[in-house]
Formats: sequence, C-alpha cells, structure tokens
Amino acid sequence: MGRLASIDVFRALTMFLMIFVNDLWSLQGVPQWLQHTQAMEDGMGLSDVVFPAFLFIVGLSIPFAITGRIRKGQSDQTILAHILFRGIALLVMGFFHVNLGNYSDVALLPRTVWQILLTISFFLIWLDYPRQQNKKWIFQGLGVALLAFLAIVYRGGTAEQPQSLQPHWWGILGLIGWAYLLSGVIYLFSKGSLIVNAIAFAFFLLFNIAAQSGWLDFLQPIREYIWIVGDGSLPALVMAGVLAAQLYHANKNIFLPFILLSAACVAAGFMLRPYFIISKILATPSWTLICIGISLAVFTLLIYITDVKKKEHSFSIIKPAGTATLTAYLLPYIHYALYSMIGITLPLVLRTGWVGILKSLLYALLIILITRLLEKKRLKLKI
Repeated sequence: MGRLASIDVFRALTMFLMIFVNDLWSLQGVPQWLQHTQAMEDGMGLSDVVFPAFLFIVGLSIPFAITGRIRKGQSDQTILAHILFRGIALLVMGFFHVNLGNYSDVALLPRTVWQILLTISFFLIWLDYPRQQNKKWIFQGLGVALLAFLAIVYRGGTAEQPQSLQPHWWGILGLIGWAYLLSGVIYLFSKGSLIVNAIAFAFFLLFNIAAQSGWLDFLQPIREYIWIVGDGSLPALVMAGVLAAQLYHANKNIFLPFILLSAACVAAGFMLRPYFIISKILATPSWTLICIGISLAVFTLLIYITDVKKKEHSFSIIKPAGTATLTAYLLPYIHYALYSMIGITLPLVLRTGWVGILKSLLYALLIILITRLLEKKRLKLKI
C-alpha cells in the first residue's frame, strides 16, 4: 500500500474544519447548523461531523502505516510497541488538555502560562527531530521534566476544594488515542484480514447499540474501570475507515460500491433515529452511522478529485494540515493563551455573524500557514 493523496487531502480538510469550528466560541450570532448540538438535542451540525471524520481518517491510515512498517521488515512486536507509544502519547496529551478546562485561579501559575508551557512541553517531547540530532534526548528530557513540573503545580477546582490532575474524560486527543489503540491492535493481529476487521466493526457497532439500549446495564459496576470508549462508537468509526482503505486497495474502481455503502449507512442511521436520537455527545448509533456515511461519501469524492484526476495541487494551501496535523491542532492553544494574556479583543463587528465566520475561516488558514512555515524549518510533531 502506497501513500494516497486522497487521505492526505481528507486529513488536511478535516483539520482545517476542526480549527475553524474550534474558533466559533469566539463569535456571536453563529448559525445553529455550524455549531455543536446539545447532548439531548436530536440533530447535528457541522461541528458534530468533524471529529468522527477524523476518526474515520485514522482508520484509513492504519492499513497503509502498518503495511509500510511490515515491508520495512519490522516485527509484530516492534509495530505493536509503536502503536502503544502513539496511543499513550495521545492519551497523555488528552489527559492534560481535559484538566486545562478545570484549571483554578488559585493555582501557582496563571492558566495562560500553564497552557503555553504545556504546549511547549508537548513540542519538546514529540518533535520530529532529525536522526542526526545529537541533543534529541536532552530536549525530550527537558520536555518530560517540564511536563512533570506542570503536573505538580497544577490545581483545579476551587480554593475551598482544590483538585490535582484527574481523568475527568480523555479529551479529543485521548479519545482518538483509545480508538486508535483498539483498532490498530486489531488490524495488526488480524494480519489485515478483511473478514476479521469487518467482524470487529460489527462488534463495536452492536456494542454501541447494546450499551445505549440498556442491555449492558448489568455491567455497570465495572464500567468505570473497563469499557469501550464511546460505547463502541469511536472504534466503530475508525474500523469503518480501516475497511474503506482495504476495499479501495483491493479495487480501485470502487466508486459505485462506496456510494451505495455511504447511502446505506446514512439510511441505517435515520432508521435507528426513532430509537436513538442523533447526538455526538451521547455517541449514539444513529450519529455514528450517519457520520460514517458522510465520511465515506467525502472520501469517495476526494478519490475522484485527487487519485483519479490528480488535482491534489488544488488543496496545496492547506496541505500542511494533512502532513503536520498534530502541530496544526496544538498551535491555537498557544495563540489563545497569548491572546488572553495581551487582552486584545477584536471589534464586535468582526466577531458577529457571517463576518465573524469569515474571520474564523481566515484564522484556520493562518494557523495552517504558520504550520507550513514551521514544517519547512523541521518543527513539527510526530508520534
């Protein structure tokens, strides 16, 4: 399996939209269809489609990444260690980001300073250092030491009830980490078996249905300690991507089957809607299937544009978001902290309605352009 332009472009578009929707909090008068829906609200906006699309892309990448390592002669144990390392890195970053939301004003460091130092520690630890970089271990050691220091001085909660770092939930990166770990291990030990991976996808989807139907309530005592992330919905999204990549690799003339599968997933999602509302926060089966259908449709379109028509250059401006994705995701954490420290606020007219939406689109593009500049200087994260 070689690298596909369609996957890189899909990843870049998704990260561009993720930066965009994550900036909508700074606006007023944003149309509902762009925003997240509430937990118990039956429906979904653009913001509710971006995260599952990224999980689908994680799945698309797994067969190519693992096959590439096998071709390099790496053993199953080495590849498993790599999967575990990547998953744990995402869990660590997600864990710290979640606690950032509970940061207390009584902490030793101001929240903005803690946030900037946290992002710097991530860069120091997981920067894609050149192989000949003799000081790599020094920089990584400094990053680990800084991260440990930030863990020690962290305070959440209130002055009356201070809290140390706690796993409230795993955050976006942590959820991706768990879903990637499960799916990556399954693909590795299935030896790329399409049947095994299809069974795994069906299992996660059925687990999602069973968990949200109350059929697994008897397992409630262990749920806090052992459970499948997102009630199975998140690894189902990743495994759907794995299957799509395998099918495309086996048959490049896949357009009609993918279109039919996409329509079937969306139809199945709406068929389940009377029983499970469409809700990203609840990770319902209806939301999961509809998002799989949408992601598969977008992937099919990008296959035609980039792999068939060779028009990937049309997306060159956002390419860094597909090749330095984690860098692009983390940069806003530095910007928002600096923005808050300086105390500059854009005029309301630039933060309202369609003018504000244009501002957020330009902001996402600016972050990607900065990512491009850093990538040229070999400053990008890689896990």
